[in-house]
Amino acid sequence: METDLLGRRKFLAASAGAIAAVATGSRLARAQTGKNSSELAILGGQPIRKNKSWPSWPHVDEDVVNSVLNTTKSGIWCRIQSSHGTVPTFEKKFAEMEGATFCVCTGAGTQSLHTSVEALGIGAGDEVITSPYTDPGTIASILAAKALPVLADLDPESFQMDPEDTRRRITQSTKAIMPVHIMGQPCNMDRFMEIAKEHRLKVIEDACQAHLAEFRGKKLGTIGDLGCFSFQTSKTIACGEGGAILGNDEQLMDRCYTIHNHGTSRRGRTEMPGPKYRMNEFEAAVLLGQLPTAQERFELRNKNANYLSAQLKGFEGITPQKLYEGTESGAWYLYGMSYHKEHFNGASRSTFLKAVAAEGIGLSSYIRNGLHREPWIDYILGQRIYQEMFSQERLESYRAETACPNCDRVCQEMVMFWSSGMLLGTEQDMDDIANAIFKVHENRDQLQQIEKS
Repeated sequence: METDLLGRRKFLAASAGAIAAVATGSRLARAQTGKNSSELAILGGQPIRKNKSWPSWPHVDEDVVNSVLNTTKSGIWCRIQSSHGTVPTFEKKFAEMEGATFCVCTGAGTQSLHTSVEALGIGAGDEVITSPYTDPGTIASILAAKALPVLADLDPESFQMDPEDTRRRITQSTKAIMPVHIMGQPCNMDRFMEIAKEHRLKVIEDACQAHLAEFRGKKLGTIGDLGCFSFQTSKTIACGEGGAILGNDEQLMDRCYTIHNHGTSRRGRTEMPGPKYRMNEFEAAVLLGQLPTAQERFELRNKNANYLSAQLKGFEGITPQKLYEGTESGAWYLYGMSYHKEHFNGASRSTFLKAVAAEGIGLSSYIRNGLHREPWIDYILGQRIYQEMFSQERLESYRAETACPNCDRVCQEMVMFWSSGMLLGTEQDMDDIANAIFKVHENRDQLQQIEKS
C-alpha cells in the first residue's frame, strides 16, 4: 500500500475527501478510498495499518544461539573461572565499540550505577543530583549508598534534566551529578560538564538507554567520570538483565571491579565492602552473539527515526523529542513525542492513544509520575540514618524543594513507542505511523464521540 505525506509536499488526490483535506492544509494523503476513508477506525473506518507485524525483539539469530550453546558446553559459567570467558571478552569488545579504555560488567544497569556511586566514595551525608524522569533504578543506586538523591526539573522539550535547575540545587553536600540520557538521546553534556568543573563535582552518566549514541564525537557514557549501561530485555543491546560501567581511569575502574566483586580485588584480596554484582557468562554470551550486527541495527534506527521526524516536522499536534546541538546520533531506545491536546479539539491523551491504536499503531504513555511524586521520599526522611546524617533544616528544605512542574508536564503530554522493534522496520512502516497520527488529527472532530462513549 503506497502512502504519501504532506511532509514530502506531495498529495494523492484519491477522493473528494482527500482533495478537501488538501484544501484545508491536512498532512494526510490517504491510500484508502471509499466510504470509510474519512472515518476513524475506532468508529468503523478502515485502519491505516492492518494485518502487518513489526520486527520482533529481542534480536535472536544463529550467532546468539551458537554463542550460548558454546558457553554451555565449555563449562565456564562464571566470570572468575577464566580470564578469557565471555564476560571479560565482552568487556573488551564493548569498551572498544563505545570508545572507552575499560569496562566492568554487572548483573543490571542499577548495579552498575550503584557500583559507580560507591567507587567514587559517595555515601551517607552526600548528595547526588539526578532526574525525576527515569527508572527507579537511578535513584536506587544512590539510596543504596545511603546518599541523598536530589531531583532536578526537566527541559520540557527534550525530557532531559535541566542544567540550570541542576546548578540551582547544588549544596555543600553535593558530590556528583547523574544525568540520565532519557530515551537514548544525549543530555546537554556541554553544560553539565561545565557545571561539574565549576563546582568540582563528579559526573556519572546514566546511559542505560543510550548504547552507541554520540555527542560531539564521543559516545555517551564516555564523557563523564563513569558511564553506566543496561542490557535489560527491552534495551537496544540486550540479554535479559545485565549492565556495564565504562571509564578511562584505570585506578577508578579497578575500584569498580573490586566493589562489584564483593570487595575482592583482581589481586585476590578482600579490600573493602562490596556487593556481588558479577555478570554471568550466559548473559555475556547472548551479548557477544548480538555485537556483530548491533551497529547495523543502530544505524537503521537512526535512519528511520530521522525519516519519521522529518514527516512530523512543523506539525503542531505532536512534537518529537528535542535533540541538543552536538547530538550526532541517538540510541532511540524510545521514540518520544509531546501530545498537544489543544490541536485535537481538546481530546485527552488516552482518547488519542485509543484512536491511533485502532489505526494499527501502538503508541503509549511512558512514566506515569515523576519520582518526585513517589512515596520513597517520605520513607527515607523517616529513616534514622538520614536523620543522623542530614540536619533537620536540610531535610525540611529537601521536602519543600521536590516540586518539578516541568516533569509533571512531560508525564502528562508524553506519547511514545518502543523503538527496539518498530524502528527496525521500513520507511513504509514509518509512513504508517505518521499517517495514523495525521488521520486522527484530520478527523479530530470525531474524537468527542470516543470520549462520550
